[in-house]
Parts: sequence; structure tokens; C-alpha cells
Amino acid sequence: MSTPFQKASEWIDAENAQDPNIETDQNKEYPKELLYSNRMYERLMQFEPNASEEIQIASKAQHICRWKVARESYPMDRVGYLKWREELKKFHSKTTAEILAKAGYDQTFIDRVSFLIEKKLLKKDAETQLLEDVICLVFLEYYLEPFVHKHDEEKLKNIIKKTWDKMSDKGHQEALKINYTEENLNLIKASLGL
Repeated sequence: MSTPFQKASEWIDAENAQDPNIETDQNKEYPKELLYSNRMYERLMQFEPNASEEIQIASKAQHICRWKVARESYPMDRVGYLKWREELKKFHSKTTAEILAKAGYDQTFIDRVSFLIEKKLLKKDAETQLLEDVICLVFLEYYLEPFVHKHDEEKLKNIIKKTWDKMSDKGHQEALKINYTEENLNLIKASLGL
């Protein structure tokens, strides 16, 4: 018989597997948000093997069904971007809460997962900070390289600095262990004055 965690994980994966956007990793194609979800969960378990069940679920569901809330449906400026991000957090939280209720979790558990997905009390709540560290580590490991080809150096330095500022000291230490290209490592060092 499946546990609530197993059911929720399977259902989150099933939702993310519907992503029409495809990404290639090691010569294999994946639905984009399913790949992201797997990367988040794997990084969390490497970084914090004793992570609570709540944060394990939050890591898997961080971008659940993200393609359903198109960036283009908001103004293409900073204010529009921030509004889109806020709406995404609520959408991810609500979508996940429905799955967790169906899987048999109680309201206290569901509320905690929603709290984490919405990244409440960043820098004050240890698990919110842990989730943010994992988000930043996944970005630096897998998604920095595509950004390098899209943006000029000053914008990249700003993105790296903002990413770094969101992380804990433990996150910083882990980020410096990632196997970057020499070019990206130099960019990170230049951004941070290392």
C-alpha cells in the first residue's frame, strides 16, 4: 500500500510530466518541469539528507505545472515579472495543496508545505531558507549556463549577486563545490569579489 508521500510524489511527477516544454539532459529528453522537480529533490537530499517530508514535497512541487501561468500574460517589465512570480507561488501552493489533501495529509502538513512553497519568512525560517538554498544551487548548477548566453556580463553579475545574497553560509559553501566551467567560475568570482 502506498504512503501519502509516495502518492503525492507520484501525482506531482504526473502533473509535471504533462509539461509540453522539453529539455534535454545527458542526451535524453524530459518534460521541463519534471526534470526541474527531479533536480530539486535530488539536490535537497544531497544537501540535507534528513530533510523533513514537508520540504521534500515542497522541493518537488516548487514549479508544479508552471507552464500553465505564462510569463507573457503579464507586462514584460520588472513590475509584471514580480507580479507573475507572486501569482506562480500561489498557483504552485494551491495545486500542491489539492494533491496533498487527496493523498491523505492533514491540514497542518498542507499548510506547512504551502508556507514553504510561498517562501515565507526567508532568512528567518530554517526550512524556507533550506528550500531557497536548494533553488539557488539548482539554478547555479543547471541553469546558469543558458543565462550566460542570453545576457551581458553586467546583468549576469547582478543575477549571480542576487542569487548569492538569498543563500545561507552553508549554501555558499555548497555552491563553491559545483563543477562549473572555468568561464562561469571566473564570472561567479568576479561577481562576488572573490
